[in-house]
Amino acid sequence: MNCDLGQALDAAREAAAAAAEILRHYWNRGVAVEWKPDATPVTAADREAERAIRAVLSKALPQAAIYGEEYGLEGSREGLLWLVDPLDGTKSFVRRTPFFSTQIALMDRGELLLGVSCAPVYGETFWARTGQGAWFDGERVQVAGTSALAQASLSIGNVRTLTGDARWDALGGLIRDSSRIRGYGDFCHYHLLARGSLDLVIESDVNILDIAALAVIVREAGGVFTDLQGRAPGLATTSVLAGVPAIHALALERLHDIPNG
Repeated sequence: MNCDLGQALDAAREAAAAAAEILRHYWNRGVAVEWKPDATPVTAADREAERAIRAVLSKALPQAAIYGEEYGLEGSREGLLWLVDPLDGTKSFVRRTPFFSTQIALMDRGELLLGVSCAPVYGETFWARTGQGAWFDGERVQVAGTSALAQASLSIGNVRTLTGDARWDALGGLIRDSSRIRGYGDFCHYHLLARGSLDLVIESDVNILDIAALAVIVREAGGVFTDLQGRAPGLATTSVLAGVPAIHALALERLHDIPNG
């Protein structure tokens, strides 16, 4: 790897701050909504924020490729690769709900090295890099030590696919046996997990750009972050099982034993 991770993290934080200025501008003045072929919304805020991010990252780390939500892949996926979602939660953004964020991660040959998750209107920025812990506003964060499902708090996000097979019943069992169920969604439940306020997050319908940075943050906070089959996150990841170690292991066992799981 030909990269100083400290400098790369600084660049990612700078890029996220540049995007935040753009997102706050459009949040305050409003923005027209267009619709992509996959029936998801996109706005000028998404596009301008990604251009600003790319300008910072390409200058700071010119040897790295960039894969972004709005402008696709520039360069090769094989080496250093920035993963960028300039406005994760566009549906929330256009409905005036502050559950949206900028997600920036750096991957090297499939390994996630660092991540920044910035939610400018919600008022939270988390960041992490390999071996250096996870941080929120200058303070190191850690997942909870919860070991029993009966004391665990769960959160679910996008679970449409999960409703279509037998894993739905397994999820129901986890909910019945837990202490509390919530549905924070987007960046929010991963931030809560990383700082010890939640114990498990389940999603069945995501994109790697949505969760790459969050995977690093949860991992560096002491949590476990996989897909629903227990695999490490990668470019093809479409689901998430993230949690404190004991609860993640229990949930994975229950989901793994279900047909179609």
